Formats: sequence, structure tokens, C-alpha cells
Amino acid sequence: MKIAYLDCFSGISGDMFIGALLDAGLSFEDLDQKIQGLQLDNFHLQMKHEARSQIFGTRFVVKTEGKEQAPRNLEVIRNIIRKGSLSSGVQEKSVRIFEEIASVEGKIHNKAPEEVHFHEVGAVDSIIDIVGTVYGLERLGVTSLFVSSLPLGSGFVETAHGRIPVPAPATTALLEGLPVYDSGTHHEMVTPTGAALVKGLATSFGPMPPMVVENIGYGVGKRDLSDRPNMVRILIGQTQTEGQADTVIILEANIDDTSPEWLGFLMDRLFDAGALDVVFCPVQMKKNRPGIQVQVMGRPDQKDTLMDIFFRESSTLGIRFRYTQRMVLQRSVAEVESPWGKVKVKKVLERDGTPFLLPEYEACREVALKTNRPLREIFYWVIGLNKGK
Repeated sequence: MKIAYLDCFSGISGDMFIGALLDAGLSFEDLDQKIQGLQLDNFHLQMKHEARSQIFGTRFVVKTEGKEQAPRNLEVIRNIIRKGSLSSGVQEKSVRIFEEIASVEGKIHNKAPEEVHFHEVGAVDSIIDIVGTVYGLERLGVTSLFVSSLPLGSGFVETAHGRIPVPAPATTALLEGLPVYDSGTHHEMVTPTGAALVKGLATSFGPMPPMVVENIGYGVGKRDLSDRPNMVRILIGQTQTEGQADTVIILEANIDDTSPEWLGFLMDRLFDAGALDVVFCPVQMKKNRPGIQVQVMGRPDQKDTLMDIFFRESSTLGIRFRYTQRMVLQRSVAEVESPWGKVKVKKVLERDGTPFLLPEYEACREVALKTNRPLREIFYWVIGLNKGK
């Protein structure tokens, strides 16, 4: 499986991210063709070979022409993205990133997300940065993105809303729950676009995962910094077979006044929204009342969605949340020939690379019902395929 590690030693912005992907092998011609398919006017793309601190990389530039751009709202940006010649995956991820930006901007300016008018982030170059990055990762075949801790700067920056502190309020909100540190630099190190991209696309934050490096790319930023090269580095390669670490969000609450049927509905709604796992555990609460601890696991970008469902469909008044890491084995879906026809199974790789097969309940249930055989017989037959492996 192809993975990538984004080393943000000098922060991250959208143009630096695309520059790194181009430097690591993304075709500029392919990127330009996809971007030209968007309903955007008066721009052209450039790719430059530049150095920072005598390290050469690729600088990605969006040149715009004509009059000043009018602010765009979320619906306009959705239409721009969905009418392009992009895959459904690129469209969905790009729209989701803009929806996250609209959500935090709405909270900052006390508006509904749909009422937010984007200025800097809604400009042509930012739309291209976000869509181009999502497309670039897909085009290079990267299935999981790992990101280092993010260095933050200080000072002030001029925006359409006036002079605001660095990091910008939108950047700070987007970085909630992510590992950051003070870079000691009086410059904007992480832009709102950069923050939105890594939050929306990263599988995990922290140290580099075990991998066999195949390509390295350096994305060059606009400025020359005195204490470090203004670049971001991406390493792309194959994951090793001992497993893969990723970051998950854990939501928890203790409940003692909700109907069991309502809890079942809560579980269904959470799984329908994409939760990775939902667990109910019996607990003894204050005043010795029996209760249920509800624990929900999801991807970091699902926090707000899962939390909204949790509050809406339960009686809890507070939800604990934390980010943690898990190690997962590689798995895929396969089909095997059985005495009852083809059966879907789960193919898993042990940490040493040894494959083994696990029964899939729904597939085994379907065979059992069709053949009037005991469910356990189907399960045991699949498990028996692992003998001698």
C-alpha cells in the first residue's frame, strides 16, 4: 500500500503542498488539464525550480489576471468543484474540506456555514490549491497520508477582515486536536488552506511511519526565512507489513437515563455516519445507579459529525473526547471458492507479512440461509483454509 509522510518543518500552505507533489513525480500537464476543467477564469499555472538554503524543490504558482475576485459562498464553491472533470473521490474530499472551513469561519463570525463568504480561501488560487492537492494524492496513488507536528508562527497578517493575529483564527480553529509547537518565527507558518488540507486528508499526525521510500519531493514557499528553508518535504513509498498506525478520535459519555431502544438507534445512526466502532459498556455511576458508557471511535475529521449525532440522539449533557493512535493490520476483501459457491472473506496480513483469511458474517449468513446449513459450519470452513499457512 502506498503511503506518504508530510514533513512540515517549515509549516504548510496549499501551494507548498502541491509543489511537493509535483517535485515527487506528479505530472504538471495532468494537473493543469484537471484544473483547467474547473469553472474558473483568468488564471494560468506555473511550475518553477527554485532553491531555499541551497535545497532545490518545486514552487507552484497560480497567476491570476483581471479584476479583483468577488467573495464566494460555500454553494458556489461546491458547484465549481462538482462540475469539473474530477473523480467522485476528489470531489467529495475537496467539498468536505471547504465545508470544514465554512464551519469554523461561521463560528468565528457568528454565521451559519452556508452564509459564510470566503475571501482569501475562496479565491482562485486557494480553490486550485485544495482541489489540486486532493487530485495529486489520488493521481500518485497515495492511500494514507501521515503528517508531522506543525510549527506555528506569530505576529500579524493583513486580510480582507483587517489585521489579525498569527496563526489566523480560522487556522487556530482548524488545528484543534492536532499536534503543534511554537516555531519561534514571526511569520505565518501554517495558512488556513494548509491547515484545512492536512486536517481533512491526514490519516495520522506524529512521527514517520515505517515505510520503504520511493520518491521524495520538496515544495517551495514564497519567502526566504532566516532560520530554515521555507519548504515542505513529502516522502512517498510502500508501507511495511507489520501494520499501520493511524490517529482516531474517541468520544465517550456515561448515560443512566436513556431507553435501551434509543441507544440502539444511536448506535445505528453513528455507524450510518461512518463511525469506525461503537461500544456500550455497563458502568456503576454516582448514587450507585447502573448506567451505560457509550464509546465512539471515528476518524479525526468526523469529530463534529459524530458529536452532533451523539448529542442529538442521546440524553447526555457532555461528551469527553480525545485523540489517540491505533495499530491496524492490512486487510482487503477477497472471494474464495467453497462447496457452496463463491464466498466473500477478509484477507488480513500478519505483522510479518503472513496472510490469513477471516469469515465475513454477512457473507457466511447468506450462504447458510441459501443452503440451510448451520452458520458455524460456514465459519469453520473459512477458518480451516488457514491450515498449513
